[in-house]
Amino acid sequence: MKIFTVLAAALMLNACAPKVNAYTDKAASKIKTGADQTELYVPLLKGKRVAIMANQTSIIGKSHLVDSLQKLGINIVKVFGPEHGFRGNASAGARVSDEIDQRTGIPIISLYGKKNKPSNEDLADVDILVYDLQDVGVRFYTNINALSRLMEACEANKKTLLILDRPNPNGYLVDGPILDMKYKSGIGMFPIPMSHGLTVAEFAQMANGEGWLTNKVKADLKIIKVANYNHDMPYTLPVPPSPNLNTQQAILLYPSVCMFEGVYVNHGRGTYNPFTVLGSPAYKGIYSFSFTPKSIKGMAESPIFMDEVCYGIDLRNYDTEKLRKSKKINFEWIKELYKAHPQKEKFFESKFSNQMNNIEIQIGRGDFRQQIIDDVPIETIRAGWEPGLKAYKEMRKKYLLYP
Repeated sequence: MKIFTVLAAALMLNACAPKVNAYTDKAASKIKTGADQTELYVPLLKGKRVAIMANQTSIIGKSHLVDSLQKLGINIVKVFGPEHGFRGNASAGARVSDEIDQRTGIPIISLYGKKNKPSNEDLADVDILVYDLQDVGVRFYTNINALSRLMEACEANKKTLLILDRPNPNGYLVDGPILDMKYKSGIGMFPIPMSHGLTVAEFAQMANGEGWLTNKVKADLKIIKVANYNHDMPYTLPVPPSPNLNTQQAILLYPSVCMFEGVYVNHGRGTYNPFTVLGSPAYKGIYSFSFTPKSIKGMAESPIFMDEVCYGIDLRNYDTEKLRKSKKINFEWIKELYKAHPQKEKFFESKFSNQMNNIEIQIGRGDFRQQIIDDVPIETIRAGWEPGLKAYKEMRKKYLLYP
């Protein structure tokens, strides 16, 4: 918990916050999240037995949603915890156990451990469910998967799901290949691009409308929209959404850097700068910048190249406005590091580390690996995605809640 407090403080400092002009900064300051608008949803919860899917990002102002609603007299009977746990201090991919929350005495049921959706028994004493998790707008971030399963459980038990919507910090970005469903996995469950440009409520509407839930069921949704928001607005998260997205810089680079989980390169796990540095011992003598991954409890216990000096690219001060202006994921870094790697046969080979995914699973297509190996121009690679991406963008319009 101490580590996470440090990380939260780091985010609040915003040393690497994006540069925005005075107009957009002023406009963004007027944003009110769904949770902030208690007058719109507390009446829906009064007198009911309430369950909440929440984590450390579920806040009203500076107070946790659960604490705030309890003070307002809402009867919260249980909380469902996602990946990283209710308080957000479990490592990526680590199983999370059920527990009793020490602060409130409320039972916490993990949906990232023995099971991934509420059981009928879990919902038997619940009248309404609330979903309030901060997302970052990327296909391989698991919150939308948890949301879809919660929607299925609500439909099966005839419960309403109330979604308190939050801004997508990468909402401006709709890019990357559409997931080929033969590569469906825990980090890609739906035919959406790598960066989908949706808030969680918009995604929920899409999952309902496109028949993506099991047996094409449709959940009964109530949505509290974000006030004074549009997709192009910059939004600085007040709380880190997970231990390894601990700065605004990491969040904005995440759509471009998370693909490195499918290559034999450390992307900052095992440092306090995850998703902002890239490197490997193999680049010694090629790059001057270096870092050494360590085991960090609650962040990365066994990072790739642990205790080895890695050489590579430092993106901690990269101007993320370049990404915003281009409205594109950066694929040049993966091309550059492949070209520079002296042992190219290892670059995409997941057998060398249990911390790697197959690049096909990460990207969501079967041809990307060979395209990078063959040095296919990015423009040519993108041309292969364009029909699917164009169709997605058109379909997306039906479900947008914001300009």
